[in-house]
Amino acid sequence: MEVRSLWTSTELRGYLDFPYAAQVFTIRRQVTEMVSQKSRTETVQGLSRLPIERATPARLLALSRGPWTIENRLHWVGEVTFDEDRSRVRKGAGAQVMASIRNLVIPLLRLAGARDIAPALRRCARSDPQVLRLIGLRL
Repeated sequence: MEVRSLWTSTELRGYLDFPYAAQVFTIRRQVTEMVSQKSRTETVQGLSRLPIERATPARLLALSRGPWTIENRLHWVGEVTFDEDRSRVRKGAGAQVMASIRNLVIPLLRLAGARDIAPALRRCARSDPQVLRLIGLRL
């Protein structure tokens, strides 16, 4: 479980020797591990060029989570669903080719409406004709 808190300030505008700094913020994350129930607190600071009218505290909090979308939607799927770490393809260009194929398959399945990649891959493995229409092939 994670609880996030955010504080913003425009008081340093004009004081900081950093171009376009409109506001500064602090995010505190209180994280409790589900299994072990251990807690930890993380505090990070940042600054934004967006004025408070364009970046309210709620929007800044949402923007701070943006980079994790890529991590959760692409990298995590590759590491867990495709089990990339245990791949035995290591010689020549094989590893790069396999990574490219995996990185192509994930967005194709998402464009086709797949919310979860693992069940979509199982459907593909069953040679479902609808899957082939995804890439323009008709049977």
